[in-house]
Amino acid sequence: MSNAFFNVPVAKNEPVLSYAPKSKEKIELKKVLAEMKSQYLDIPMYIGGNKIYSDHKKEIFPPHDVKNPLGQYSQGNSGHVQMAIDAALSAKKDWENMSWQDRAAIFLKAADLLAGPFRAKMNAATMLGQSKNVYQSEIDAVCELADFFRFNVRYMTEIYQQQPESMPGLWNRLEYRPLEGYVFALTPFNFTSIAANLCSAPALMGNTVVWKPSETQIYSAAVIMEIYEAAGLPPGVINLVYVDGPQAGEVIFNHKEFAGLHFTGSTGVFQKLWQKIGQNISMYKSYPRIVGETGGKDFVVAHPSALAKEVAVALSRGAFEFQGQKCSAASRAYIPASLWPEVERFLKADLSDFKMGSPENFTNFINAVIDEKSFDKLSGFIDNAKNDSNVRIVAGGHYDKTVGYFIEPTVILTKDPHYVTMCEELFGPVLTIYVYDDEKWAETLDLVDKSSPYALTGAVFSQNRYALAEAFEKLRHSAGNYYINDKPTGAVVGQQPFGGGRASGTNDKAGSHLNLLRWVSPRTIKENFVPPADYTYPFLAEE
Repeated sequence: MSNAFFNVPVAKNEPVLSYAPKSKEKIELKKVLAEMKSQYLDIPMYIGGNKIYSDHKKEIFPPHDVKNPLGQYSQGNSGHVQMAIDAALSAKKDWENMSWQDRAAIFLKAADLLAGPFRAKMNAATMLGQSKNVYQSEIDAVCELADFFRFNVRYMTEIYQQQPESMPGLWNRLEYRPLEGYVFALTPFNFTSIAANLCSAPALMGNTVVWKPSETQIYSAAVIMEIYEAAGLPPGVINLVYVDGPQAGEVIFNHKEFAGLHFTGSTGVFQKLWQKIGQNISMYKSYPRIVGETGGKDFVVAHPSALAKEVAVALSRGAFEFQGQKCSAASRAYIPASLWPEVERFLKADLSDFKMGSPENFTNFINAVIDEKSFDKLSGFIDNAKNDSNVRIVAGGHYDKTVGYFIEPTVILTKDPHYVTMCEELFGPVLTIYVYDDEKWAETLDLVDKSSPYALTGAVFSQNRYALAEAFEKLRHSAGNYYINDKPTGAVVGQQPFGGGRASGTNDKAGSHLNLLRWVSPRTIKENFVPPADYTYPFLAEE
């Protein structure tokens, strides 16, 4: 047994590499991209440390190149979900009894493997499987994920150090136990780092996990499992299954050992899962922890004092990086009439300079949306806007799925602040702008607050400090991540813990100690060194 209090390595944000022409990292990544593109992989599930193949195979295609498959994966069924639960429960005792520093070492090693020998492979898998350009992949699949691993270890030690006071003759302690049972991680396609964090954060705290990734993220999910195994994660701690959502839920949520849900995805799905858990509450051994980050209808609002160029760049980056497929992406903007002509000019100039195509061509800023379902939904909204006399498309509006699912960055101008694309989450490269009268700043802030059920991210631009203070108060509950004179995307672990309220989720702040606290069940321990030997108290004596 260890007989020392260990200090973990200082957590620092992983530097983002430039991938400049002829740089070492660019040469290596291009080589790995070509190698992976030339292979046809047969991707298994990972259950109890074993690679599990099924007879039902589904092909994986790059969203930007739908005629050239990357491989296939084994689709599972309810039996595989039960196997994963059994494996998680079998691994639980040894894992939760492992010394915290050994758990920490596994994920610290995973961070260094990711930032080192797996860097190019992780980027290549994300670029090919999710159609991310190299910069978007680097900041997500490598840097943010390494940050999650390292900072979560730091936050774990800070939690363990939080101990109660002890009076003379007593020793009071807090033990931070993992939850009883298993945790279900249900993860999205858009951020490789989020997918890995949703399963690794509970595991770090001593829990065992059943992980179901999005079907469109399986290609990079398999690389994450390679890294876990290379880092020494014991079998059964994280079990990766590829199953239909309702099929998984039927087994997961009807098991008495279900202890928690770690979720990122749509608001509708999250609410249905919460309802299901509520209906089954009497069957569980304990009350499950429900942690979710869901949708967003994220805003940029500019005051008349704002600088037009800064607003335009915030929109071109905040709305269209990774094709707007970020829960934090700017999708509605409120611009004062006096500023709009300049903002429009600068924004159109940026958009006209964007190149669109495969992420394998590093000069492309815009790539494909994730799949045909998303393409059809987004193109439908664009067509509706084209046929609506109350709105005008001021940039973009074209789309094509001949080669891949490509949609031009599209800007819609509306006179109706309640137009559908100002209120409904689209999750794609579509930005809607409402131009307001300069003197209606306060009324516009009310519109921002009340036009959407979501409250994830938002940005306010102004050079006037009184205006910023007014917006800060009026928009207090409108965004869990609030930006002043900056785009509403790009939260960094350790700097801007991420999450929102209202219909955007439980706001448990991934990338902070707050999230890790949800995956422990504290036990208070009171030790009395000299117990009393007489039941009587002084008040019982006569005068």
